[in-house]
Amino acid sequence: MNRLWAPWRMKYIQDIDKDDDECIFCKKPSQPIDKDRDNLILFRGKKCFVLMNLFPYNNGHLMIIPYEHTSDILSLDKETSDELWELLCKSRTALSKALKPDAFNIGMNIGRVAGAGIDQHVHMHIVPRWNGDTNFIGVIGETKVISQALWETYDSLFPHLQTVKGNFCDEESKL
Repeated sequence: MNRLWAPWRMKYIQDIDKDDDECIFCKKPSQPIDKDRDNLILFRGKKCFVLMNLFPYNNGHLMIIPYEHTSDILSLDKETSDELWELLCKSRTALSKALKPDAFNIGMNIGRVAGAGIDQHVHMHIVPRWNGDTNFIGVIGETKVISQALWETYDSLFPHLQTVKGNFCDEESKL
C-alpha cells in the first residue's frame, strides 16, 4: 500500500467542527498588513480582499471576500458587490499569468447545506484547473494531491495581483 503524507491537513481535520467565536474572514484582515503573507492575504481592496485557501482544492485556490461580515450576499452594497466581481476578474488574470491553468471553477456556496465551510461570511472561490489534474487518487482514494507548496504559490501570485490595473473584466486585461 502506498501512503501519501499530508501532515499539514491535521489542523484542518481537528478544527472542522470547532466553534470559534471569531470569524476567520474578519480576523485575518484585521491584523497588520505586515502579516498578510502569514495570513495568505494576497490583495486588499477598499471593500474586499483576496485570500489563498489554506486547505486548497488545487494550487492557487483563491477566495474573494468582502470585509463586511454577512451571510447574505443580497445585503452587500453596490460598491462591495462591484469590487467583489472586479477582484474575481483581477484574480483570474493573475492566476492566468502566474500559473497558466487550462480552465477555472468559480462560484459561491451560500449556506452550510450548499457546502459552505464558513457559512456566516459570504465569499467567492476561484479554483484554477489543469487538464489531467484529477486522477484515480481523488476518485478512489478520496485524496487530493496538491503539487505546489502554499508559500511558493503565494510568492508566484503576489506580484501579479499587485500589478494588474484597470478594468479587470474587460477584453484588454485578458491574456
